[in-house]
Amino acid sequence: MYEPIRTKSVHTTMAGTTSDFPHRSREEELDIQLAGHLAALLAVTDELRGPEPSADLDTAATRLEQQVARLRGGRTPARAATSAGHESRLAALHKRAHSLAGRALVVAASRADTKAAILAAERMEAHAAALAEEQELSTAG
Repeated sequence: MYEPIRTKSVHTTMAGTTSDFPHRSREEELDIQLAGHLAALLAVTDELRGPEPSADLDTAATRLEQQVARLRGGRTPARAATSAGHESRLAALHKRAHSLAGRALVVAASRADTKAAILAAERMEAHAAALAEEQELSTAG
């Protein structure tokens, strides 16, 4: 009923031979994933710095850039240019940043990266506080 397989599978390797494609360790994969989450958080932080400039966001951006560079072997991440953004998008940006910081915290905790975990937790708290403040302003006004 089915045609027999005539060629060797490309997905199997014979014992004692090495495969032709590179493999990464779990730690390397987690480094890549964590660097990606932190780089995305940096991009959102840069977006927030336009309409809402603050020393806290500047410091956070610098720390995020340092962590991404460390995880990427010294390569600095691309930075978004800060521009005067839309005030109406602030809540959405803070929600996105909070979510990204949460993802980074999970990965940092799984790879036991204390510095990145502390930074991610601090950013989660900062964005949660900003969201709560915006919620208070919208209900009071």
